[in-house]
Parts: sequence; C-alpha cells; structure tokens
Amino acid sequence: MLTLPPLSLYIHIPWCVQKCPYCDFNSHGQNGELPQQEYVDALIQDLEQDLHYVQGRQLHTIFIGGGTPSLFEAAQIKRLLSSINERIPFSEQIEITMEANPGTLEHDDFEAYCQAGITRLSIGVQSFSTDKLNLLGRIHDKCEAKVAAEKALSSGYQSFNLDLMHGLPNQSFEEAMADIETAARLSPPHLSWYQLTIEQNTLFHSKPPQLPDDEALWHIYEQGQQKLAALGYEQYEISAYAKPGYQCQHNINYWQFGDYLGIGCGAHGKITLLAQDQILRTVKIKHPKGYLAADKFTFDTTEVSKDERPLEYLMNRFRLMSAIPKIEFEQRTGLPHQVITDGIEAAKDKKLLCETKTHWELTAKGKMFVNELLSQFC
Repeated sequence: MLTLPPLSLYIHIPWCVQKCPYCDFNSHGQNGELPQQEYVDALIQDLEQDLHYVQGRQLHTIFIGGGTPSLFEAAQIKRLLSSINERIPFSEQIEITMEANPGTLEHDDFEAYCQAGITRLSIGVQSFSTDKLNLLGRIHDKCEAKVAAEKALSSGYQSFNLDLMHGLPNQSFEEAMADIETAARLSPPHLSWYQLTIEQNTLFHSKPPQLPDDEALWHIYEQGQQKLAALGYEQYEISAYAKPGYQCQHNINYWQFGDYLGIGCGAHGKITLLAQDQILRTVKIKHPKGYLAADKFTFDTTEVSKDERPLEYLMNRFRLMSAIPKIEFEQRTGLPHQVITDGIEAAKDKKLLCETKTHWELTAKGKMFVNELLSQFC
C-alpha cells in the first residue's frame, strides 16, 4: 500500500562566479550584483504554491544547491530558512545542507551561515592539485580549499562534506591517491568521491580533454575504495563515503524514493499524493529571468505511472549499498513486491542480487554493475 514517505526540500540558487567547463547543472555566471532579496522573495512564493503537497508532514532535510549558494549573504539564507519554518515545521533533528565553494566563502562567514541555520556544509573542492583545479576552471587554489575545510571543522557545524573528483585530465594514479590522503587529513565526516564524466552541453563536450584510459580509471577506483575504507570511511552510496553516523540524510531520502519539494530555478520535486494514489514529478521554470518574472513557478508536472514506479524506485534505491526491505518497495510504489519477481530472479541468476524473506541485497558484483542489474527490470 502506498504510504507517505519522509519529506525533504531542495532549494536551487543558480548563480556562480563562472561556469566550469565540465558542469551541466542549471548554473549561470554572475553578471553584476545578484538579486538576492528578489530571489529569496520568489523562493518563498514558490514554496507557498507547493504547500498543498506537504500533507501534514515535517521537513526532515533541506539542501541548498546550485550554482554556488554561498554567494548569497548569510542574512538572506537566514531569512529564507525562517520563512520556510513559518510555513512547514522542522523535525527536531533536521539536517540543513548548503553547498559552498572555497573561492566564494569569505572565511568570517562560516559562523554566520551556521548561525543562520545551516547545520552541514558541502564544499566543492574537486582536487588539491593547482594544475587540476586550473584545468577544471575552479576559482580557488589548494590552500583556500584546505582553509575552507579547517574553518568548517571549527565553526560549529554538525557535519561537513568535501567533494572530490577523480579521472581528471591527465591525472596520474599517484595524484588521485594524494587527493584522498589530503582530504582525509582535514577530517571531514563525509566525502563525495566521483569520476569526472563528460556531459553534453558543456565546454568539455565540445573540446574534450585527455582523460585517463579505462584501465587507469579502474586502478584508481579500486585502490581509492580500499584507501577510503582503511581511513575509516564507509561507502553507503555509489559515490558517497562517511564516518559512522555522518551519512547525508537528504541524499538517502532521494535514493529511498522519498518525497521532496523543489523550489528555485529548474528545481525538481517528487511528491506522493495518497488520496489520488499518485506519484508526481515537478519541474520549476529554469532561467532566472523567467523565474523572477513568474506568477506561477511550476513549469511542468508529470505523473509516474504504476508501470513506471518499479523501475523508478530501483534506479534510485540501487545507488545505496544497504539491503532493500521488500516492505519499503511496497510502501514507496504502492505495488506488491511480486510485480518484480521476474527481474529479481534474472538478477539472482546473474549473481547480481541475493534475496531473503524480507530483503533484497546487491552482491559485490551487483554493486559494480548497477546498469546491468537495472537492465533486468526494463
């Protein structure tokens, strides 16, 4: 039976200092003074229009992404969070994450963002190599990255994350391992470590850099996994590693097919409507000019049909390393778990999945070949 899952909120702030050549997110280079007051006003109106989706729930997590949200003053972030809390109650243990780039954080503002209500920072370091940072178009250097992490550690946040990439242009195995070691010395409770991929509509797609070959990439990945485990980081998601108790609850809600409102330019949402037996996906107006001029902020709303729900759930849930309760499948999709029996049996035959009376669990092979696993359910 379909049940209401936990509710999160994603907030998109689309501006950054400059567009990175690998980035395909909805981000726009800063051109003059940012309309901070006007944009926060619009975000509050956007939320107002989505309040009927709350259905009596509390917010368990908020994630402010971008772009570069740390371009906004702490006072505006505080006003935004206060306005949200006036409209939707926060859970006692709410996790509120804000993305930040070392090159845009004035170091005295770390405590101000914490006092504004941010409980967790996600800092986009990407690499500690000056050469690699230049190739990636980043505006910070390795010293700024280290200072940002040190400030996050000492400013009262409950947790912080460092974003690292591997498989960078001309990156050697030694450089990739050095990035992990440097990051670990800064004691982040959480690390995101993911491979650079070339996406369409990016500068790297039109002018591809020289990347490590497949054999080198596999060696980096395999040894990096071992190094992170030895340093005390548990892999709980495909590209996320945490010390015990510091997993990102917002992302876990995504991957468990939870609900989330999405406000801001191009923000996506996923909502369960119990009375209508529906699951909806929402998308907001993408461009800042159109968004700021809008009376209604939703660009598109589509229903996830019952036929689509199993694959949609599994595409998300297979990102997590933990076992999958069969009851969770039924509660999040509103369907009996037997509807995917054929796919489960095919995955078991290929040693991609194992099964108990109450759970399914990815095997080591299944965790390595998630796309092949998903193909059993198409």
